Amino acid sequence: MVTTIHGTPVVPGLALGPARVTVSDVSPEAISRYGDGGHADDDQALAAYDAAVATVAEGFRAKAAAADGATAGVLTASAGLATDRGLRSAVRKNLRSGETLLPAVDHAVEQFVTVFTGMGGLMAERVTDLRDIRTRVMARLVGEPEPGVSLGTGPVVLVATDLAPADTAGLDPQQVVALVTERGGPTSHTAIIARQLGIPCVVGATGIVAAAEGRTLLVDGATGAVQLDPDAAEAAARVQQDVTDRAALARWSGPGRTSDDHPVKLLANVADVASATAAADGPVSGVGLFRTELSFLDRESEPSVEEQADLYAGVLAPFHGEDRHVVVRTLDAGSDKPIAFATHPDEENPALGVRGLRLSFTDHGLLDRQLDAIADAANRTGTSTWVMAPMVATVDEARDFAAAVRSRGLVAGVMVEVPSAALLADRMLAEVDFLSIGTNDLTQYTMAADRMASDLAHLTDPWQPAVLQLVALTAAAGQRAGKPVGVCGEAAADPLLACVLVGLGITSLSMAAAAVRPVGARLAGVSLEQCREMANAALAAANPSAAREAALMVVAVG
Repeated sequence: MVTTIHGTPVVPGLALGPARVTVSDVSPEAISRYGDGGHADDDQALAAYDAAVATVAEGFRAKAAAADGATAGVLTASAGLATDRGLRSAVRKNLRSGETLLPAVDHAVEQFVTVFTGMGGLMAERVTDLRDIRTRVMARLVGEPEPGVSLGTGPVVLVATDLAPADTAGLDPQQVVALVTERGGPTSHTAIIARQLGIPCVVGATGIVAAAEGRTLLVDGATGAVQLDPDAAEAAARVQQDVTDRAALARWSGPGRTSDDHPVKLLANVADVASATAAADGPVSGVGLFRTELSFLDRESEPSVEEQADLYAGVLAPFHGEDRHVVVRTLDAGSDKPIAFATHPDEENPALGVRGLRLSFTDHGLLDRQLDAIADAANRTGTSTWVMAPMVATVDEARDFAAAVRSRGLVAGVMVEVPSAALLADRMLAEVDFLSIGTNDLTQYTMAADRMASDLAHLTDPWQPAVLQLVALTAAAGQRAGKPVGVCGEAAADPLLACVLVGLGITSLSMAAAAVRPVGARLAGVSLEQCREMANAALAAANPSAAREAALMVVAVG
């Protein structure tokens, strides 16, 4: 009998191949040979740690320089985490208490793992990164190459307990036909990078590591089903049909609209000039999310207004034109995106702390200088520029932000990531020109579930009916006000869910550039009425799995 393991679907697509189970670690023999390191004293041991950390961080930065968009931002954040002063202090404390270097590093990392896990939310997402850093630093100390994914030859389905950003970012989609991990959720770093690479991906597949070795896997990134040793002929036929379907999707050239010509703006999520330039060549109507903070994760001091304006102008320029616009998000620093010149250190729960717009409450100049730079870039390029604030929770916050944006001649909006913003959407829209729903955080905060907890992945699924209900409330407010309401979270990249979102009343969808054609092609194959039927069916479902099935049933019948 064919065994099927179910996980959380992340990137749609069917893939068939032999499982390649990877476990990255430093060999016990090398650790044994290293022993106590032979360091004369604590200072010498700490110097060895510093040298190893510097090499590991430089490796992250080099990979970031070769990447773009969200991938580059994730790798840059890992470089910053590797050189974190708090982590170094913990290592030094352990050394002074009598530990040798390797145990001192191991225990320091585990101390931070415990802290981050206890914080939950976005900080817990960094646990995988921390453990990856520990492994790389230890490898450098004992004189071994940094561990990485070993693929061998030929196409494979990569299976792992979890994957670090540095491993995921370097994958070749021609060789790795699918990703399956036991841990992680739909907004984990592995999921975000897999989406950008366009590799079919399933996360939270409990038991897959033990079961997959030596087996052939059929991975369905749309349903989350992973079949072990499926019928060869049947599986090959399904994959070939998927290849044919995806080739048809790749030919889609826009603009975004349903089969009965209802317009839907399809936009790109970008993080820097490289990702913006690449996205501008695709069938998009502009940018729905420019993540400004990802360009400054490695900065110790705030860049000047002129430096910021130069960067922003490089992102805005490719989208100059009558039918295009760029939505710039002000600094979403804090929590899992610490920025030295902005983030508040030592918060007990950063995911619920001073992040996003809240940073301006005690340092309004930070926001003023960024808005000045955005306005300068908009004037230089002539690109239609909209600006939105993250983590807005009250109408007063929306009103004050809108006034600051409009005083500079820009279009003002706010993100709906906090349930209070969705519940107050009508009043928010009385103050701003548009809303953009960040489904990643909205899902996490609505369901009170850590995005990285594998056993809670069913709760952090954007198909949760409660989350869709908040999206519906927000979209309905937009229709009453006659103002646009978009989605810029990872949910927009799911072609089936995109149809549901349009049926709920969403007017624009912003996603990784690689997802635009599949989403556009899927929308082109359904009418607005079908989208509405799919939305109603999903809202009435009991859980995410039932919501997906109900939406698919509408398409099958229709």
